[in-house]
Amino acid sequence: MLNLIRTDSKNADFLKLIKELDETLKLTDGDDHAFYNQFNSLDRIKNVIVAYESGIAVGCGAFREYGPKSVEIKRMYTRPLYRKRGYASLILEALENWGLELGYTKCILETGIFQPPAIALYKRRNYDIIPNYGQYSGVGGSMCFIKYLSPL
Repeated sequence: MLNLIRTDSKNADFLKLIKELDETLKLTDGDDHAFYNQFNSLDRIKNVIVAYESGIAVGCGAFREYGPKSVEIKRMYTRPLYRKRGYASLILEALENWGLELGYTKCILETGIFQPPAIALYKRRNYDIIPNYGQYSGVGGSMCFIKYLSPL
């Protein structure tokens, strides 16, 4: 059974998962990794979900405030051995619900065009493609999404 824990960016298991995520992104992003990585600082992230299966940290996700009523989803990752079990969707749903509890009404996010599983996840979770925002404007390797949140 999956156990989702709310924590922050200082969580040791989250930091281990992020290290794995960054190693993976170095491969998929190639020469663009340094550009994208500059936007992944953990110092502003106070809202983190770490997923555990049988006490093992298997995935994570986070958000940070992007505007008065919006959050930016960051650092979504599931360890390869635990993929295709719906864990990323559960983590994302938990982040959305947490955002709603805190009064946020929309989530935005960016992923790379070479991340088909991530793109599929966001489309399944009813995120809509939007023009690239902020630091991703004009970046051809980025794909941005938005989802308006509503209480259950």
